[in-house]
Amino acid sequence: MALVSTKEMFEKAYNGGYAVGAFNVNNMEIVQGITDAAAELKSPVILQASAGARKYANSIYLVKLVEAAVALHPEIPIALHLDHGADFDVCKDCIDSGFTSVMIDGSSKPFDENVELSKRVADYAHEHGVVVEAELGTLAGVEDDVNVAAESAQYTDPDQVVEFVERTGVDSLAIAIGTSHGAYKFKPGTNPHIRLDILEEISKKLPGFPIVLHGSSSVPQEYVKIINANGGALQDAIGIPEDQLREAAKRAVCKINIDSDLRLGMTAGIREHFMAHPEHFDPRQYIGDGRKYVKDIVHGKIINVLGSENKA
Repeated sequence: MALVSTKEMFEKAYNGGYAVGAFNVNNMEIVQGITDAAAELKSPVILQASAGARKYANSIYLVKLVEAAVALHPEIPIALHLDHGADFDVCKDCIDSGFTSVMIDGSSKPFDENVELSKRVADYAHEHGVVVEAELGTLAGVEDDVNVAAESAQYTDPDQVVEFVERTGVDSLAIAIGTSHGAYKFKPGTNPHIRLDILEEISKKLPGFPIVLHGSSSVPQEYVKIINANGGALQDAIGIPEDQLREAAKRAVCKINIDSDLRLGMTAGIREHFMAHPEHFDPRQYIGDGRKYVKDIVHGKIINVLGSENKA
């Protein structure tokens, strides 16, 4: 099986009341951990690359790593997605280099500018058989080149979604309903929650249309504890409750983005390994432990959040 687009994935997810996990990748071990878990559970999966990942690893390496995963796991659908494409040229480069899906992020721009940019990307992508995600509304938090202060965050306006989708022709829409980028999403003592009421209103206005949630890491505390017990200093790292994400996946949300949780797992495995084996210097030993935790996390997300097991 070759790389696939997300179009059929999302149609099945919408009708089946589940979501497909979109996991950020940066290196071989993260790709392996994600796809090994997805293959064991017979789950479709989206591997996505941010600006930071492409700067770190180069798009060519990332494409080849994902193609290797496809060759090893032909039994599951795998899509390669550009996360937070900053402009037309970045999206065009990824489309031309083998990505099957791209996101153009014009959410920081005025509505009409966002429409114009998203339509330009969608027109080019569709000519090349690639699907497009755009964003309306602004998430707070930090993820690679995306850095939005809490006071600048803005919920998606349900009254704008129909016009936006019709004018741009995009294939899915990322919305802002209370999720946030990074591991430090909320202040201590707060009660994190996502606005399912806004999601419900948007889904009524766009029946059958796939919705995307960014910034959906739950920041599992067991990995925070492992990191801190082995020399780390993660204070007040708080995420989105998994039960709320599962409820969103039962509705119109077809794609849920997860990045920070994988970073926590990789870091926890490496820190734990070095504390137990300070004499080790072979990267295959300590990165291998990080890879195992990445796999465990993805396994849990597929079952507890996405509901995508046995949907390949």
